[in-house]
Amino acid sequence: MQVESFKVFRDLVESRSFSKAASLNFITQSAVSQQIRAMEERFRVPLIERSNKRFGLTREGQLLYEASKEIVFQFDSLQHQLSEMRNVVSGTIRVSTVYSIGLHELPPYLKKFLREFPGVNVHVEYRRSNQVYDEVTDGTSDLGLVAFPVHKKTLKVEPFRKDRLVLICVPSHELAKEKEIAVERLKKEKFIGFEPDIPTRKAVDKIFREAGLEVNPVMEFDNIETVKRAVEIGAGVSIVPSATVEQEVRDGTLAAVEFKGPPYYRPLGIIYKAGRVLSPAMKRFLKTLKEPLDAPAEVAVEEPAAKAAA
Repeated sequence: MQVESFKVFRDLVESRSFSKAASLNFITQSAVSQQIRAMEERFRVPLIERSNKRFGLTREGQLLYEASKEIVFQFDSLQHQLSEMRNVVSGTIRVSTVYSIGLHELPPYLKKFLREFPGVNVHVEYRRSNQVYDEVTDGTSDLGLVAFPVHKKTLKVEPFRKDRLVLICVPSHELAKEKEIAVERLKKEKFIGFEPDIPTRKAVDKIFREAGLEVNPVMEFDNIETVKRAVEIGAGVSIVPSATVEQEVRDGTLAAVEFKGPPYYRPLGIIYKAGRVLSPAMKRFLKTLKEPLDAPAEVAVEEPAAKAAA
């Protein structure tokens, strides 16, 4: 029996989806079903509960799943050790990231990595925060980049960088003339925010609560680009990571204003599946991401962990 069959079975159990298992192994759903049936015939035991609508394993299936994880782990370890001995850095890295990080924070790191390791293919997908966690957990993505990272038992979380939060408005706005402002100045402003499940929205709400402000957004969006466009047409002001508006500030379409007192920061994190074997390419990519380009932040706005799933 091929090692690939054990990997297909492991991926099927962890994703609970024949289509995802097929996608992860670059085969058809029919091929997944055929391999599972072949394993059942080989071991002469049922592996999947077929009487329930929900995906489930038999006792024998659970035993084989645990063994499959170990077999694939050992095989991957051997492959990666042999590659390291030959100093080979190649393959594909699947990255899932939220828009603001993928468009504004990741590019310089990605450019640096690909310049050094042109044999590696880095495939980047843009997702909402909760989807990034799901794809890394079920193995659809090798690595995820999120804001206000949530620590989970199934995931390994490492710091990426911290981005300062600033107020943005049109250059003609009266606040654009200020070098820095107090948060309380936003009390009477039309505010453009993110949708409630976006981590940065929760952090901004926390800033307002601590300042004793009640700010009701006149518009809410699920990504940074739409927020910026709404501010550019004068629909209101917003609070966003400074790195996401550098181009607009240079072009003169937006003004960025600092806040008085200790700055607010948005921590960014790298997530990947706990216990997985990292390929040489993954190890080098993580090393590149963790090499700081900016000085460390002083104060960070922490989001309540219990509500950080999105």
